[in-house]
Amino acid sequence: MSNGDVFLGEVIGTAILILFGAGVVAAVVLNHSKAKDAGWVVIAFGWGFGVLAGAYTAAPLSGGHLNPAVTLGIAVDTGDWDQVPVYIAGQMVGAMLGAVLCWLTYYAQFRANAEEELAQPTLGIFSTAPAIRNPVANLVTEIIATVGLVLPILAFGLTKGLGESGTAVLVVAFLVVGIGLSLGGPTGYAINPARDLGPRIVHTLLPIPNKGTSDWGYAWIPVVGPLIGGALSGVIFNAAF
Repeated sequence: MSNGDVFLGEVIGTAILILFGAGVVAAVVLNHSKAKDAGWVVIAFGWGFGVLAGAYTAAPLSGGHLNPAVTLGIAVDTGDWDQVPVYIAGQMVGAMLGAVLCWLTYYAQFRANAEEELAQPTLGIFSTAPAIRNPVANLVTEIIATVGLVLPILAFGLTKGLGESGTAVLVVAFLVVGIGLSLGGPTGYAINPARDLGPRIVHTLLPIPNKGTSDWGYAWIPVVGPLIGGALSGVIFNAAF
């Protein structure tokens, strides 16, 4: 895969992922949305379908990593670091693009939210926040949840039938749904540095009235935690398999 194909594939795939993922959160939390208050299960499946659509779209160009933690885990396992910067650059650009597309899609709802008597903070549509703010616990949660994502992804590569049938991405999508349902409660399961950091930057820059804080004091946890989890997954996989 050329650097150009990798970059373009990751931009497109990650943009789709974030459009679906941030979009389902916007649908559930913003007033005047037809999906208002649909709940956590809907959010978990929305993110899973975002992985499904984004990864299948990107796969012919880049393999569909869509996540620096996945890219890092693969690099640690294989020792091939040549295209890691290209993958991560594409993922960051794609994540920011997807966040902008989500804002445009729900533009009327964002404006209506700002005009409400008690405007709701909007950061949760774009990035994660902990249910209980405890940096050590939050970091550990993100590490564990990311190992729960990246280690199975590496192992799926050993299952010949998944690759031949083209269903590996479908299985990963359901894996993301499972992580959201089982491990998402403490921190909102970033499990992807680009997924959190790119939209957080966009949230800071977008002209959303009464948008609230972008919470940069917490922002390092959903970046560092998944990177540690991705690297650990590569080490564990290399040693065990």
